[in-house]
Amino acid sequence: MTTIKFLGGCREVGRSAVMVDGIVLDYGVKPSDPPEFPLDGLSPKAVVISHGHLDHVGVAPNLMYYDPEVLLTPPSHDLSMVLLKDSMNIMQPPPFTKRELRQFESNVREVEYEDGLEIADYEIEFFNAGHIPGSASIHMRGDVNILYSGDVKLEETRLLEGADTDYPHTDILIVESTYFGTEHPERKELERAFAESVVDTLDMGGHAIIPAFAVGRTQEVLMILENYGISPYVDGLGKEVAKIISRYPDFIKSPKALKRAIRNATPVEWKKRERVLEEPSAVVTTAGMLNGGPALFYISKLYNDEKSKIILTGYQVEGTNGDMALKHGMLNLGTRTVKLKMGVEQYDFSAHADDRQLKEYVKRVVKKGADVVFTIHGEETEAFAEWIRENLGVEAYAPKNGDIFVI
Repeated sequence: MTTIKFLGGCREVGRSAVMVDGIVLDYGVKPSDPPEFPLDGLSPKAVVISHGHLDHVGVAPNLMYYDPEVLLTPPSHDLSMVLLKDSMNIMQPPPFTKRELRQFESNVREVEYEDGLEIADYEIEFFNAGHIPGSASIHMRGDVNILYSGDVKLEETRLLEGADTDYPHTDILIVESTYFGTEHPERKELERAFAESVVDTLDMGGHAIIPAFAVGRTQEVLMILENYGISPYVDGLGKEVAKIISRYPDFIKSPKALKRAIRNATPVEWKKRERVLEEPSAVVTTAGMLNGGPALFYISKLYNDEKSKIILTGYQVEGTNGDMALKHGMLNLGTRTVKLKMGVEQYDFSAHADDRQLKEYVKRVVKKGADVVFTIHGEETEAFAEWIRENLGVEAYAPKNGDIFVI
């Protein structure tokens, strides 16, 4: 008998958290205002983290009271620590204590792809998920075999190879649904349109402020700009993350291309940000959803400049600053909310599978034996579950936060 409890990330994007027979898979935060956290009251046997984004690891240190082992890949370990330390400075009050964070780090056990290890009654195995460097889909082999997709992408990008889907036999699939119902544009055309927008902005004498997630997206955007002969500034946490990722060449597609992109970008010291705006410039900077970070400094100086643009590069969770800028042309700068005269554009260089890839992914896992599917981490999970039932002939459910299934 297997018990699965859904603690967060159901019928929403953010605060991903699932417990399987006492093993917690991810425990993240939703970057809304105020931030939202998973259900608590847990005593986990182990905490298994799919990757280092805060919506998957952001409050995992809160689970350290019972001293569980923490499993994640080597890059995810380093990236998680950088983002967790940064979140303590940004989020008020901090979501966990320094002591909890130290305990989290001391409990980490690094796991390479396809290295199986025993935890409780399961053999845990990680597979490359193609989402960010070190991201993993988690296969749990026991009396019932369970696959937790994490965030997954099947096609390659400039930074990463696509996901490895050569999984062992699987009975139950827990799959992300972020882009169900949405097709991503052709990648090369999207990159070309993005680069042309940046160049047009600079030619008009404006500034292209390019908010990007620190992990994965900043490095991808730098590689795109370098390919099109654009030399940007890079500010925020993405600078440090790029150095970390460079230390793990086996987890990225082209270490040489990444190094070229890093060399092509000029890092910005916080004391010298004003100088960046002295002439037309492209600035790749955190935060990707405009909830804090250096991006707000630049926008606070430019929001009345019609020649300048905010060029968003990723998914904007409902209720975030980026979502408000995109939908309403308004932005909360912390001390005041302003009307943007800057242009606002979005080029979604998504690190997630789109509708076509999600359907293909589920088909592949069903061929591996899965006859029960749970759809999570998306706003169209119910529609995805219905599609799976009607087209693949297996049981599919879109759980709500707090739902418990005994199988």
